[in-house]
Amino acid sequence: MSYPNVESTSPSAHCDGPNSTSLSSVPVVLSALPLSIAMPIFTMTLGALSNIIGLGILVKSHTRFRQRSKAAFLLLASSLLFIDFAGHVIPGAFALRLYAANMRWDDIDRSGTLCQLFGACMVFFGLCPLFLSGAMALERCIGVTRPLLHSREVTSSRAKLAVALMCCMAFLIAILPLLKVGRYTRQFPDTWCFVKIHGQLSAVEFGLSVSFSMLGLVSLALSLLCNCLSGLALLKARLSRHRPGNSCQHNLHSHDIEMIAQLLGIMLVSCVCWSPFLVFIVLSVSRSFHGSEHDVQHYQYLLFLGVRLASWNQILDPWVYILLRRAVLRRLCRPCQPQRAFRLTSSQVLSRVTNDKS
Repeated sequence: MSYPNVESTSPSAHCDGPNSTSLSSVPVVLSALPLSIAMPIFTMTLGALSNIIGLGILVKSHTRFRQRSKAAFLLLASSLLFIDFAGHVIPGAFALRLYAANMRWDDIDRSGTLCQLFGACMVFFGLCPLFLSGAMALERCIGVTRPLLHSREVTSSRAKLAVALMCCMAFLIAILPLLKVGRYTRQFPDTWCFVKIHGQLSAVEFGLSVSFSMLGLVSLALSLLCNCLSGLALLKARLSRHRPGNSCQHNLHSHDIEMIAQLLGIMLVSCVCWSPFLVFIVLSVSRSFHGSEHDVQHYQYLLFLGVRLASWNQILDPWVYILLRRAVLRRLCRPCQPQRAFRLTSSQVLSRVTNDKS
């Protein structure tokens, strides 16, 4: 997701009119510095280019491993980067439109349609990457711990079906407010739209906000659990690879280590970028729904920081695949290889000299 950047803002009073999609009846208070469109253009361009490069690498790998168990993983990973790319371009277009209008919503969105579409994109492009990262971790966990089951049940066609189902689930949740189940409202500092979080919440609005947050947190927890199981299985295979009859485990380790490294990178990026935003949503809507006295402006600012941090997830995801490829890992480990090679060469020379003397 790509969002507008406001250099300096201060929280404003928020209230909900009966037919308004805005949380704010007061214009955004900006600093004396002029709004700069350079930063959103930079982040949008960087994210788009990064995902294009990552997609190129994955497509090239997919053509090499089409008939192997790696194909399903590469399909899921390619889907993740494609959705990340769309998540930069589409919401980024809304952001640039706001900057072109100098953040005057009423000039471009009198009916509230733009805010509704903006909010739907935020929810869809937020849930899809979280779902896909969890599915990738689950797929690798099955491949590492149950290779026979994986080769029999996990196919490219089923991976495509899983991607379609996850996208449909995210889409259904995203369009609920468009069907009058909850609603999207403008969020502080009037630069993005999301499901209603602050103020008086109905049971439907509370459930929609908590559902988004809990689905994201469950996806992160699933990724963490599956990656831990996969890592333990690979560690066990590495420790036992010198035992007789364990050549299959050795092959398993050499085949899956690159994907596990990439999954760990994806999991780390997702947890760091998404956890604050998801947790802040739960805290804010819980207090609002139960009528607790809390600092609304404080939570508004925290959510703004959280969504800015979450927007970097789609920028960093492709760099995991760019930097944690097998070729790059080998180059990083190359300084440790000459000494080992020298030792092997020396032992071979001594062995040959001994053989010659005998």
